[in-house]
Amino acid sequence: MEMTVQLTIDCSDPQRMVTFWAEALGYVPEPPPDGHATWRAYWAATGVPEAELPAGAGDIPESIIDPAGRGPRVWFQQVPEPKVAKNRWHFDLKVGGGRDVSPGIRVQRVTAAVERLVKAGATVLRIRDEPDAGLYAAAMQDPEGNEFDIV
Repeated sequence: MEMTVQLTIDCSDPQRMVTFWAEALGYVPEPPPDGHATWRAYWAATGVPEAELPAGAGDIPESIIDPAGRGPRVWFQQVPEPKVAKNRWHFDLKVGGGRDVSPGIRVQRVTAAVERLVKAGATVLRIRDEPDAGLYAAAMQDPEGNEFDIV
């Protein structure tokens, strides 16, 4: 049996999250299926009742995909309630190269990714610099407060 995986992230502003996480993961906004101008048009054509589509749903991309086809689809589902507690999952963006890469190069790579994502709307929570353990990492939050790490 074939299976695919989609990661669904609850949020208040899908477009903001699409923009941020496409940048963070190197993904692209998912275009609507062929023959449809928007996802909303596609959903209407497949019989989803208008009453089930919130205002604005599907008018802009609400999901991102890996252009290389390796990673899972990520869908940002608009919900009315805000995030109120720590994540029970998080992304680790492994940009450093691991222990096979010199510590100086790993620090440069992590620092560059941190700077790029801060410009995209992320917040740095803390930097872990533990040379004796071979660790240099950043704990961060996306624009809606979801935690993730850059290692």
